[in-house]
Amino acid sequence: MDSKGIKVVARNQKAFHDYFVEERFEAGIELFGTEVKSIRQGTLNLKDAWCNIQGGELFLRQMHISPYEKGNIFNRDPMRPRRLLMHKREIRRLYGQIKQAGYSLIPLSVYFKNARVKVEIALCRGKKLYDKREDAARKDAKRQMDRAMKERNH
Repeated sequence: MDSKGIKVVARNQKAFHDYFVEERFEAGIELFGTEVKSIRQGTLNLKDAWCNIQGGELFLRQMHISPYEKGNIFNRDPMRPRRLLMHKREIRRLYGQIKQAGYSLIPLSVYFKNARVKVEIALCRGKKLYDKREDAARKDAKRQMDRAMKERNH
């Protein structure tokens, strides 16, 4: 995601550990000025964030944006639900997937795209404990192979 005009501010590494990412989407986010300034400084946390659909609108919950220190009275609640901006038909499709197939909507990253804040959300399926162990074993095996290849080439 590091092409021209895109600056990634935060990634949700925990999401890749806890979920299988099925499909990714880009959404705009409704923010106040002090929140945008705070995000520019990189003071946000996506670790426990999740999305839900209420009344045909998509909301991002549990994303923490630290208050902007020069914002005084204009600062909003750091944990407030924030509305995500997507087309109605996309939201309806996501709603159907969540209700029928048992998927979750998880934010993967927050980034600036030509001065606009965007959120990459994904349709995810939860991992069981044995899936997590399998992934850890696969990563470890890959790391060992890479190390062996590196030693062999030197």
